[in-house]
Amino acid sequence: QVQLVESGGGLVQAGGSLRLSCAASGRAFRAFNMGWFRQAPGKERDFVAAILWSGGSTYYADSVKGRFTISRDNAKNTVDLQINSLKSDDTAVYYCAADPRPYDIVLPDIPEKYAYWGQGTQVTVSS
Repeated sequence: QVQLVESGGGLVQAGGSLRLSCAASGRAFRAFNMGWFRQAPGKERDFVAAILWSGGSTYYADSVKGRFTISRDNAKNTVDLQINSLKSDDTAVYYCAADPRPYDIVLPDIPEKYAYWGQGTQVTVSS
């Protein structure tokens, strides 16, 4: 199993930047593809980005391409999400998640494919 804890959220002005971090427990982390999702009030949980277990491939939602960057450090058991050029539409609770299929080569973009979730971190963008 993997336990995930997000941090780094906060209140930021439009156009600003944030770096979210997700700390994972357990050696199994390095075998799992990781994803970030977000959920705004009254809306479904949406895919944001995913990264291969090796860090060798990434995948982004169209809405965040060019502004968000996902990265991971398997030695530190962390996966980060750098968010630039923030917009009011980016306001949401951001969750990191682990895909439980070890060493899988497909990066999933739906919540149902992820088995482990953090508690979320709030990002609020003021205009």
